[in-house]
Amino acid sequence: MADSPATTSKPDRAGRSRSAWIIFLSALVLTLAADLVSKQLAFDHVAPTPVSIDRTNVLSTMAQDPRLLQTLVPTHTPVVVVPKLLQFQLVLNSGAVFGAGQGKRWFFIGFTLVALAFAFFMFLRWHDPKDRCSIAALAMIVSGGLGNLYDRVLFACVRDFIHPLPGVNLPFGIRWPSGDPAVWPYVSNAADAFLLIGIGILLIRLWRAEPPPESAPAKS
Repeated sequence: MADSPATTSKPDRAGRSRSAWIIFLSALVLTLAADLVSKQLAFDHVAPTPVSIDRTNVLSTMAQDPRLLQTLVPTHTPVVVVPKLLQFQLVLNSGAVFGAGQGKRWFFIGFTLVALAFAFFMFLRWHDPKDRCSIAALAMIVSGGLGNLYDRVLFACVRDFIHPLPGVNLPFGIRWPSGDPAVWPYVSNAADAFLLIGIGILLIRLWRAEPPPESAPAKS
């Protein structure tokens, strides 16, 4: 007589774990708050006077030419935090990370919503609810998307201010396709940083993850 197959329990998922939810929501709230507060502080203090972004002016300017968006920010001297390492400079971005796709606001709003839904689904289905590092990384990805989505909806553009490695050029006269010789010519924000850090952590965790054990053949 064949042995009856052993009952197998459903695999653990982060979406079923209370502790995973606590880690995810805590990391999400903290990083989202850090992004929104840092943007507000930057636009209040980096320029000589506080810079207020009016959504109507942004939409009107982008309708003329998205390249004119920066005219809504007064000319100012960047605040050097660490020479050659980090400075703060106010920039309005109507595109995505690194300024790609200028003027395609609705495309990026739709893309962000899809990406947020996918990242949240990944959290719900994450196979190890005790993997705090990966769960926090997923929260950073979601908070990065939410932080920039907030700006796109409220201001019709994204507020950027973080410029790493200012004035440091590529070696041997190398230039980017745009012709810029700077190692990092982009100005971004905390949301972009959280997004990239979260993706980087997940890639490392997935690369180092052990393959699941092969199931033993059923006894007859």
